[in-house]
Order: sequence, then structure tokens, then C-alpha cells
Amino acid sequence: MPRYKLIVEYDGAPFCGWQTQADQITVQGVLTAAVAALSGETALVQGAGRTDAGVHARGQVAHVDFAKEWLTDTVRDGLNAHLRPHPVAVLSAERVSDDFNARMSALRRHYMYRIVNRRPDLTFDLKYAWRVARPLDAGAMHAAAQRLIGKHDFTTFRSTECQAKSPEKTLDVLDVVRDGENIIVATTARSFLHNQVRSMVGSLVMVGAGNWSADDLSRALEARDRAACGQVAPPDGLYLMKVDY
Repeated sequence: MPRYKLIVEYDGAPFCGWQTQADQITVQGVLTAAVAALSGETALVQGAGRTDAGVHARGQVAHVDFAKEWLTDTVRDGLNAHLRPHPVAVLSAERVSDDFNARMSALRRHYMYRIVNRRPDLTFDLKYAWRVARPLDAGAMHAAAQRLIGKHDFTTFRSTECQAKSPEKTLDVLDVVRDGENIIVATTARSFLHNQVRSMVGSLVMVGAGNWSADDLSRALEARDRAACGQVAPPDGLYLMKVDY
């Protein structure tokens, strides 16, 4: 069966996450329905990352198997026609080998978290960023973030519902940069624990606000205890940006 790699962009605000759930609208669900409408086949679209409810994607990667060969432009345009009016777009479709797996073949995943650091409420960016009203020191956040780089037991920054077999992950990048009122947190790893990025961002905001020091962040990591985690950032500002293979 021909396998196709899809690059998918979506606004996560109206969805109950990526993964198909009974009686809930999900990204995987509407993509799978679009495949059925295009081809008449029941084929599950499998993604590189199971984003939570409200989390967005600029470069989610998925794969799907069809019973026959399709032109890649037909796959892209046909799926997009059947995805409307859902805020999901297939940016590209590519024929790949049968051993390609969007999730298991991934080498690195890149996430971005966007904070808007200002007193006024959000208007255009509502549901697409986290407004933090108190002043934040992005430099202190970046310096503290480097304490989390490398291989660690990230139990503190792991959801209690996480199904990963091990809490150990290797964090390659965790950068914090300010651009005006925007603070961008960019992070890269082969894989992440459930809620790991949002948990790290929430704790870094505590550093930026002066409630925690870099040493406090290190102690939270070393505690290997979910109770030691700071606040968990909301899903609104989180984006899956890219997946490397």
C-alpha cells in the first residue's frame, strides 16, 4: 500500500487534541475523515506528536497509507478540500517508503512557546499566546533554562497521566529570547514527556518573575517529584514547529 508523508498545520484551539476520541473533534479525527472522503478508504492518519487540546502546529508530520497511488498534489489538495471548514491544512504530501513512520522515525522535534509579556489583555493573540502581565526577565529565564539541557530524569516536569516508559529524556535546546513584548521559548529533543514543555515554561516564568532562582529550578529538577514543579503554562502558546527525520 503506498505510504504518504504529510506536513500539517493546524489551529489547535477548537480541537480536543490530536488523538482520536469518541464524540470529540480532534485533528487526527478530521484528517482521517478527509482521507475517507477523498479515497473511500478507512485509513488512520498517524502523527509524529500527540499534541494536547489547544496546542497548535506549524509543522506536524503524519503518514497515511492508500490502496492505490495518487499524485502528491492530488493528495494535498483533495485532503484540504475535505478538511474545510476545520482550521487544518495539509501543506505538502510526499510519497515515502513503507518503513517510514511519522512517530517512530523522528529524530528531533522542535517546539516553540510564545508568551506575550504585557499588562493589557490579548485581542488578536487570544488563544495563541500566554499573556503574563508581570514583568519577566528573559535573560534570567534563558540562563536558568540551561540547567535543564542534557539527559535528565524529568519526572518533575511530567504529567501524572504520562504513559512514557521512562521519565529520562535528553533535552538538546531550551532557549529564551525576548522580542519586544514577545518572549519566545524554543526547545528541541528527540521526544518529550506529556506536558514537559508546558511544565518547563511555567517554571521558567517563575524564574523570570523573580519567584524562583536558577538554583530553585535545579532543585525542582533534582527532586524528581511532580509536586516540585511550578505552574504549568496553558496550551494556548505552544506550537509544534518542525520534525526532523
